Amino acid sequence: MTEILVRIKRAILLGNFRFSRKAWDEMKIDHITELDVLESISNAVAIYKRIRSTSVFKKSIKEYLYIIQSPNMHGLPIYTKGKLVKEQGQDVFYFIISSKKSS
Repeated sequence: MTEILVRIKRAILLGNFRFSRKAWDEMKIDHITELDVLESISNAVAIYKRIRSTSVFKKSIKEYLYIIQSPNMHGLPIYTKGKLVKEQGQDVFYFIISSKKSS
């Protein structure tokens, strides 16, 4: 398991995470809960892909989005994209793009 995935999992275990409006909307459409998404991250064994953010609002020159595909506790595969940032010295994971059932 990569160090970045460990940091993402620790942030989630500590409650240091946020969902974007888009993530909430997609979760509602796919009938998945916050718990489903958090279980999926906790079950992940690897980061599927890391991509560079193209957002004009990014705070730093290099900002990465992490794509994780993993099942929740019931085996439902869930796809998430988010970024890991430091806030007041602590890692916070933002589900900024999507959280939805994996195809």
